[in-house]
Amino acid sequence: MNLYQLLESGFPKDKSACAIETHDGLYYSWGDLEKATSKMANLLASLRLPQGSRVAVQIEKSPEALFLYLATLKAGLVYLPLNTAYQSAEIEYFLGNAEPAVVVCSPKNLTWVSQVAKKTGTKHVFTLGEDRTGSLLEKAAGLSDKFNTVKRSEDDLAAILYTSGTTGRSKGAMLTHGNLGSNAKVLQKFWAWRTGDVLLHALPIFHVHGLFVASHGALLNGSKMIWLPRLDTKELIKHMPRSTVMMGVPTFYVRLLLDPAFTKQTAKNMRLFISGSAPLLTETFNSFKERIGQTILERYGMSETVMLVSNPYKGDRVGGSVGLPLPQTKVRVRKDDGSLCGVNEIGHVEVKGPNIFKGYWRMPEKTKEEFTSDGWFKTGDVGRWGGETSAGKVPDDYLCIVGRSKDLIISGGYNVYPKEIESFIDDMPGVDESAVVGIPHPDFGEAVLAIVVGKPGSQLNTDAMITELKGKIANFKVPKRIILVSELPRNAMGKVQKNVLRQTYAS
Repeated sequence: MNLYQLLESGFPKDKSACAIETHDGLYYSWGDLEKATSKMANLLASLRLPQGSRVAVQIEKSPEALFLYLATLKAGLVYLPLNTAYQSAEIEYFLGNAEPAVVVCSPKNLTWVSQVAKKTGTKHVFTLGEDRTGSLLEKAAGLSDKFNTVKRSEDDLAAILYTSGTTGRSKGAMLTHGNLGSNAKVLQKFWAWRTGDVLLHALPIFHVHGLFVASHGALLNGSKMIWLPRLDTKELIKHMPRSTVMMGVPTFYVRLLLDPAFTKQTAKNMRLFISGSAPLLTETFNSFKERIGQTILERYGMSETVMLVSNPYKGDRVGGSVGLPLPQTKVRVRKDDGSLCGVNEIGHVEVKGPNIFKGYWRMPEKTKEEFTSDGWFKTGDVGRWGGETSAGKVPDDYLCIVGRSKDLIISGGYNVYPKEIESFIDDMPGVDESAVVGIPHPDFGEAVLAIVVGKPGSQLNTDAMITELKGKIANFKVPKRIILVSELPRNAMGKVQKNVLRQTYAS
């Protein structure tokens, strides 16, 4: 069925009940949600778009932004969320590659987004502000609040999420109604969602964690969401006594622990804290348990797969491990020669299941390359079963992610791909070459660091370089620091030794 119909099956019968409460005191009932979603779906339907048309969205978080996502599903179209930090060069690539029929942007960005949209052939551009303004709402306001959900099969596309590797441009991971629906149903049971749960939602909704894991969970369970526009520890602490579930990146938990107002009393009604999108430091895991008396549940997923592995709701939650494969998801760890790894043997993590994406948008060769001959998806991560972590012994059937076979950096829960940053730096006047690596950071998990070699006689100003990068790429990608060196370390084949750079600059 259409994913919207699955989510709708969990909505409460009492349409006057609160679905979303915002940080500034607004209340949206389930009836409001359904009516607004239908109005937006009618607007999209009025455009008479071909089946499979994409709706690209780069807007700030708001309840209306969630309704737009649901309306896109309801209208049978394909949702394409874009990080709000992306700048014009990045957006031009995404629109050029995905060729969306509709683009929705923040009112403040309309001038440059409309120019990019025109350049890339997008006909329909709307605006939607976080303060309930914009042309999308204006045009939808007079339309019917009834809409018959468009039929879709499990194999039809529901969303495209752009991800990347360490080489080349971003890839669009194609997720179907079946992929997202199966994962939502599995997580509802595995994390024991229950009647009366209230989700404290402070994640962005342009990626898997905030949109497909958190929002889907609450919608399918008919649970109220307390909606915060961004991470704000004072707001989290304020609303936590009325909440039961929270999902966050490790930064959330680091920041909470730094605030003395975060106490066991604050979290007395919370039954579940979930962490993902970046490795959770064992120190944070242990400190949280000591302070609050509850254990964070860490899990593991990807844009291409949604959730794969999770520590159990009932059972041991082990620091340094992402837990057990979810029901219906198969996980294996293989050596370079293709043989399966035993306990405590490190190898490549590969997965299979109904949640695994359909492939990369318009990249059949890349899709084929990322799957094994017997149909397993290569995650690009390196892991092991069992073994030891700084938190102690890990059960033999628990998975530990020990690294990445690619040089992906995860900073504050966001993926940063070194090759992309290096290409911008290398284009700067006076730069000979650069290498970007991730180094440990107590707040963000990893910080982006650039090591740069200047051309002979050049006078590079690192502060000016960082300022220039901030005008071109999302802020989370911008190096926290640029270090100038005379040469980069290389192996016998001439390849830059990033492992040496990470070790050298780790502190």
